[in-house]
Amino acid sequence: MKFDKIELKQRLTPLQYKVTQEAETERAFTGEYWDTKEPGTYMCVVCNVPLFSSDTKYDSGSGWPSFWEALDPHAVELHEDRTFGMVRTEVICANCGAHLGHVFPDGPRPTGERYCMNSASLRLDRDEDAQPEEQ
Repeated sequence: MKFDKIELKQRLTPLQYKVTQEAETERAFTGEYWDTKEPGTYMCVVCNVPLFSSDTKYDSGSGWPSFWEALDPHAVELHEDRTFGMVRTEVICANCGAHLGHVFPDGPRPTGERYCMNSASLRLDRDEDAQPEEQ
């Protein structure tokens, strides 16, 4: 699913657009969700597909929201990223192609993965019935 760039520029904030459409990265410890402990589901800010559960969110110390697995492995796509003189694995929304962040092999069990996402690429659909967990 592709969206019209003009419509996206009108609907998204400038930072959301730069992150999701131009693969930029927000500064560490500045995003809305880096330290959020509220229960819910993290959705793609562009197309509203469910991507991550707060049940898999943890404090990685990186300054970005981090998860040890995607809600559905088919909801995200992984691509080799060789920008900035390094090799990383980029994570994009499988539905709309929005840049979400990167995944690294230094996360906690059970997966050992750290999905290091940009808050600007996510929208938290809060679970109003649940209580926030201590992390």
